[in-house]
Amino acid sequence: MMKLKKTLYLSLCLVVGLSMLSGCIEEYEADLPAEDSNLLVVEGTIGSGKLNKFYLSRAQAVKSSDAPRMVTGAKVSVRGSDGSEYEALETGDYYSCTIEALNPDVEYFLHIEVGSEVYESDPQKPLRTEKIADVTGVQETPASNIDVLVTPEAPFESAKTNYYSWTYDETWEVQPEYRTIVYFNTETLAPEDRFDQFPERGWKNGRSSTIIVGASRNYEGQHIQKLKMYDIARDSERMYYRYSGLLHQRAISKAEYEYELARRQAGSEMGGLFTPLPSSLPTNIRCLTSNNRAIGFVGCSMNTSEYRFFLESTDYSIYQPRRESRFWLEFEGYDEKEYEKFLKKCLNLAENGMYLCLWEDMRESPDGKLRTAWAYLQQLDVRQRGAYIEEPDFWSLKENVSY
Repeated sequence: MMKLKKTLYLSLCLVVGLSMLSGCIEEYEADLPAEDSNLLVVEGTIGSGKLNKFYLSRAQAVKSSDAPRMVTGAKVSVRGSDGSEYEALETGDYYSCTIEALNPDVEYFLHIEVGSEVYESDPQKPLRTEKIADVTGVQETPASNIDVLVTPEAPFESAKTNYYSWTYDETWEVQPEYRTIVYFNTETLAPEDRFDQFPERGWKNGRSSTIIVGASRNYEGQHIQKLKMYDIARDSERMYYRYSGLLHQRAISKAEYEYELARRQAGSEMGGLFTPLPSSLPTNIRCLTSNNRAIGFVGCSMNTSEYRFFLESTDYSIYQPRRESRFWLEFEGYDEKEYEKFLKKCLNLAENGMYLCLWEDMRESPDGKLRTAWAYLQQLDVRQRGAYIEEPDFWSLKENVSY
């Protein structure tokens, strides 16, 4: 599960695609009434072979201006019905522990001690997650966005409904608006060749701000086929050149799925007369020492499946607006004084943060002229737009990969 927002408003979610009882869960910030403030908020997933992160905070009352109240100094551990225990250490704004391997026959739960109170999540056996069979990008019409569709492998159990959650990471290539191999030397007042002035390309990263959930009940053989994860606008920078996504798939219980559906109801009805309070959401976390309530859900998974996929811009109808935005400065004739004035104008442009893109001297030809084009750093260097230039280690892959 994803980290609750540190504003300490409860992050509620919206599920779409209810015709198939599946879809996206989007963040929703819900204020809590005063009587629901100070409730313990817990989020995290008990997982095998990875760093487990658990976030503890306190719910905040309506329109409170208080600073976020992350719960510190708690004792947190993952425990198993076989007597195993894994202590989670406080690390920054979360508690973490690594569990090399979960036992499929053991029930695990999160144990929390906060002050004089003790909380525990319901014991659960870890769920196995099928691999992802395929991820494709589909554009229905040349003017449509690109839909990202997932097909998991055949379910382990085809006689019952299977439930999943997905998140994703993104990486895409960016290129400068203009390229240049010339440089205006402000000391000699002359152009020089410089091929390594700026990187030819860079990359940006993104991460899903949503949790996507799906149920298999309306699919033949309980096998989800081509379920839409998200879409990318055809005019988005992400699709200008090459795009890669890393999709994370986790099997979840019916209880966790229903918890997400209840979050959707709370989010869509917030403010209505019969709106369910956030504290009335189903939760698998209970207080053992008092009648205190808690908010959140702790899942338990044997593994998380991942799928690295690539989308090439040349396979789709991409709209990349292009306009001439360089500054042009031209000179005609051979008059030396006028040429000196022209060079001083070039110097002024360079000293004011512009870079030479083009130096085309055609004065030797009939009616020719000296044409120059100038641009700002952000038009030439992708790093100015938030990109990094170290090529990701997976960028050389030519095919999709299932992990």
